[in-house]
Amino acid sequence: MHFKTTVAGLLAATMLAGAGAAQAETLRLLTWGSYAPEDLIEKFEKEYPDIEVEVTFSNNEEMIAKLRATGGAGFDLAQPSHDRIYAAQLEYDIYKPLDLSKIDTSVMEAKLLDGVKANTTIEGEVYAVPHQWGTSGLMADKTKAPNLKSWADLCNPEYQGKTSMRLKRTILLGTAFSMGEDPFAAYSDLEKYQGILDKVADKLIECKANIKAYWNSGDDLSAMMLSGEIVGSETWDSTAYKLFDQNENIVFVPPKEGALAWIDTFALPRKGKADDAAYKWINFVLRPENVTAMSSSTGAIAAVKGGQDLLPEDKKAAVNAAFTPEDIDNLKFFANIPPGVEDMEGRTLEKIKAATGG
Repeated sequence: MHFKTTVAGLLAATMLAGAGAAQAETLRLLTWGSYAPEDLIEKFEKEYPDIEVEVTFSNNEEMIAKLRATGGAGFDLAQPSHDRIYAAQLEYDIYKPLDLSKIDTSVMEAKLLDGVKANTTIEGEVYAVPHQWGTSGLMADKTKAPNLKSWADLCNPEYQGKTSMRLKRTILLGTAFSMGEDPFAAYSDLEKYQGILDKVADKLIECKANIKAYWNSGDDLSAMMLSGEIVGSETWDSTAYKLFDQNENIVFVPPKEGALAWIDTFALPRKGKADDAAYKWINFVLRPENVTAMSSSTGAIAAVKGGQDLLPEDKKAAVNAAFTPEDIDNLKFFANIPPGVEDMEGRTLEKIKAATGG
């Protein structure tokens, strides 16, 4: 009798174990290259042994394309930038609303949270909350280009053959601001916006003589700056922060017109299957000790209260060397991109590339 009970117990335990294994989830992340560091994944999986994390690295355009192709299936948590959600959702229906009661939004910086909610609210439903933020602006070797302060200074004859830029939409927007235009305000009048783009194209084509080379990756840009081939460039702030750690003369410069600010978010794909696991990951990476580890990987600032103070020490020094409170107040947050705008910008960039060999 005792033997039979033991066998029955073992069978029951085996069945329970099998049921537990069947309930194990896979959390499929669609995110940026540095947004899922291995040490944090291991820590998360240790805390939640019933969840396995699977990562696909991507960028804004690819995220939209992947989710559009599947109608929002194949992933459980995506991280598009705040300006790439509203129009994509209206056009392709690839996300589902968040349940904010499952996210500890109290730890988030109110200005960033409110901004993302305003940008991603559709029919009263919120589709994203902020995760990391940063800026695009200028980088300069302050010993060689102490007066590089404006987007327009990349084309200053004083620096002929010694500057760089990436031929993407950021330089179009920055140049527009330097010409006294507000490209974001013009999004509501695409004919007006096309006129701005035409002026920007002419300006950047004229600027060709100033450009040592157009950069395509942070590695390209870093090599040119560290070797002294160039004295200044348009850049992501995170690239400048990394170089500051190697050469404190290389600093991020918020343009006087305002650095362009982006916020990468958390959003749920419409046909995701692991919402609870996604909410657990969101809250996990927003904890202070995990914020520091994440920022160490991304080079960006977490959208939490005191996010700058939670940066690793080397990046904290670089940020403090770059930004004053006035610079923060002068940030120009990327506006929602209406349908048609990216095509217009793409044609403008192709025009510039054809004329400059960029």
